[in-house]
Amino acid sequence: MTIRTARPNRGQHYQPRMHCLKKLEAIVVEMQSGVKGSEQKLNVTTIPHVVAGNDIIAWIANKMKTTVEEAQTFGTMLVAYCYIYPLQNHKKLVMCNDASLYRFQTPYFWPTQKWVAEDSDYAIYLAKRNIRKKGMLEPYEQVHYNHLHEWLNHKWDFIVMQATEQYKAGKERKKPDRVVLDCQERAYWIVNRPPRRTHSALDTGPERLMDPNTDEKMSFDQYRRQNIFYQQAIMRSKVKSSVSLGALVKYVTTYKNHDPFLAPCLPSNPWQTDNDTYWNLNMRRVEVPTKSRVERWSFSFFELLSDLRGRDDFKIFLKREFSGENLAFWEAAEELKLGTASSMSTKAESIFKTFLAPGAPRWINIDGRTMGLTVKGLDHPHRYVLEAAQTHVFLLMKKDTFFRYLKSPVYKEIQKKAITPEPHNFSPAQLEQNAQNRSAGIHPIILWQQEEEENAKAAAASAPVDVKAMMSKIDRKK
Repeated sequence: MTIRTARPNRGQHYQPRMHCLKKLEAIVVEMQSGVKGSEQKLNVTTIPHVVAGNDIIAWIANKMKTTVEEAQTFGTMLVAYCYIYPLQNHKKLVMCNDASLYRFQTPYFWPTQKWVAEDSDYAIYLAKRNIRKKGMLEPYEQVHYNHLHEWLNHKWDFIVMQATEQYKAGKERKKPDRVVLDCQERAYWIVNRPPRRTHSALDTGPERLMDPNTDEKMSFDQYRRQNIFYQQAIMRSKVKSSVSLGALVKYVTTYKNHDPFLAPCLPSNPWQTDNDTYWNLNMRRVEVPTKSRVERWSFSFFELLSDLRGRDDFKIFLKREFSGENLAFWEAAEELKLGTASSMSTKAESIFKTFLAPGAPRWINIDGRTMGLTVKGLDHPHRYVLEAAQTHVFLLMKKDTFFRYLKSPVYKEIQKKAITPEPHNFSPAQLEQNAQNRSAGIHPIILWQQEEEENAKAAAASAPVDVKAMMSKIDRKK
């Protein structure tokens, strides 16, 4: 590890978790004096100050008055943040409740030191390991090594020279000290440069453009607007805590089996297994949807319309009931909201002639007040000119048509056809093979073009029929 004295200003990067890390460090310092270490043999080398995993978990459970499972979870968090590192299984950063050997990490490698894990330092570390192991690196290390060799090719001679000097300096140390330093460095880099399909506890988002810790001077106008906002918040109607908590419990009970953090991702999580079966089964307009997807349609009318496959199924039901004009108007209003500004006037005029004008081919039934506001607003059309009429139509479908759809044979038929994928059980070799055979996927522009073509076909199929023109054609043939 290259010794650095000039620390970059990373306070903004680590600030959100600094309070948590300080608490962890206080517990680790207390643990070092509470858990007794001893000398243990690792292969043929005697390592000092070694502690067992079950001793650490027992100390945590006694200190925090928690169960063994919670203590083991907390110990795993300490390992994940590189405050404790394993001596035997380096790849798995977990705390095992057995006689597995661990050591406390030196404070130099603690996250609160705010060292930046730079590519050049990691390249020096990998080059040093490559020299010591004579080219026998771990597979993920070899991938990183090849990538860094290509990326830092302009200063690779300097990196190799630094690695050689550090390797020679390490050989002058005693063997136990050399093994301990190697384990410390390896634990640090596994946390900061984890293998593929491995989560690091130190992962952070992109750098912020503004520092949230700096005090900004507010102008008089900002104070005035803030005061108005607080006054409006005080006057806003309140809800009893029991009612809001009851609604929250109901929501969690409804959606818990569809939460990716609480329920398994069937057949497998594509971000972990590099298998895209889950995405293929949940495409926008797949022919046979999954059972969880169909079940989600029954939660609310908004869920049904948000899913394009569910909306297509709802259209089939409306077509059988000869009442598809409400949904067609809602979709046209959505298209007006999200469309371009240049086509706004044309679309608004087309919607008026199709749905709102007297004698329109797909006239919708809304109250006179809403109709008057909408027609008046169409004189100067904008994106939200149809907001009142769209909300009225949405509520009509939500209160009546939606519940009839859930009881209809159309929904029961799609429930019977829906599939439940079998979970994948990939071995480590298969996961590695999936990573190598990873496909690039379909470009979003191609998906957008396919969706536009399908919308055009659907619009042509649902276009109103001019009865007079059809009768005139029949008369001509006669």
